[in-house]
Amino acid sequence: METKAIPSQNGSYHKLVGEEFEHGISSLIFLGTGCSSALPNARCLTQPMDPPCQVCSQSLFLPPEKNPNYRCNTSLLIDYINENGAHKYILIDVGKTFREQVLRWFTHHKIPCVDSIILTHEHADAILGLDDIRGVQPFSPTNDIDPTPIYLTQYAMESVAEKFPYLVKKKLKEGEEVRRVAQLDWRIIESDCKKPFISSGLEFVPLPVMHGEDYVCLGFLFGRKSRIAYISDVSRFPVTTEHVISKDGGGQLDLLILDTLYKEGSHNTHFCLQQSLDAVKRIRPKQALFIGMTHNFDHYEDNKALAEWSNSEGIPVQLAYDGMRIFLDL
Repeated sequence: METKAIPSQNGSYHKLVGEEFEHGISSLIFLGTGCSSALPNARCLTQPMDPPCQVCSQSLFLPPEKNPNYRCNTSLLIDYINENGAHKYILIDVGKTFREQVLRWFTHHKIPCVDSIILTHEHADAILGLDDIRGVQPFSPTNDIDPTPIYLTQYAMESVAEKFPYLVKKKLKEGEEVRRVAQLDWRIIESDCKKPFISSGLEFVPLPVMHGEDYVCLGFLFGRKSRIAYISDVSRFPVTTEHVISKDGGGQLDLLILDTLYKEGSHNTHFCLQQSLDAVKRIRPKQALFIGMTHNFDHYEDNKALAEWSNSEGIPVQLAYDGMRIFLDL
């Protein structure tokens, strides 16, 4: 994978090498790049400040597809083209904004279905769209379809079962009516870098990270020809996990996709900008994209600043945006 990004006139690294359309090449589609509350922040519009929030107020006069500051819950779709040339669509996380992401980006990028799902954890911004998976499955009023494989930890499984019991139970009780719901094949994975699993023909290595000191979340390492690490919710890297994805450890990443919540300061459950940049300097990927941003970040202005940092450190870094598609060889 080529690793250089090309800055545009407005300071955004919006055109990466490989971002142009290519037939027969796998790709990553960023369905969402925002925080748990998504952007625009509703409070900024219903209880506007004086002056109003510059980032959120853009949604009042710009359509989302032309507004990189419009950010749904973090989610990544992997369009994996296997050795037979078949497309396999692998979805990481199904948050509160999933239906909106389908209507906007599945239609734009002509994505017909989801072949498998992987969950990083069981918080609302990662799972509350699970009911809407039926919208990307074949229609059957009697649920007579092959279920979509979904990979998650046992801890996440127990939480999902409490929130969505009708998506988990196997059999109807006597006299219970059939109701059309998403059909899912629940598959347990472990929070262990040494326990990879296969999803739709592509191998994934779990990357356990701290999401607050009381909670373990998963990132994932994937790709044989290009090494990609996706880490959406992190406040601290365990030593073992950082070793696996570091240039001086398990080998240099072609792309690191990393959480960064606020532009300034720190947070107890997420990386903020300085921590994310420090991690990039330690891990030294060929390129990095940040996700999970709040309205503290303005896409254009902050990518100008990141361009300066990138030139200084020699590692292209930028903010990702909803709908962004990168073509690469997996």
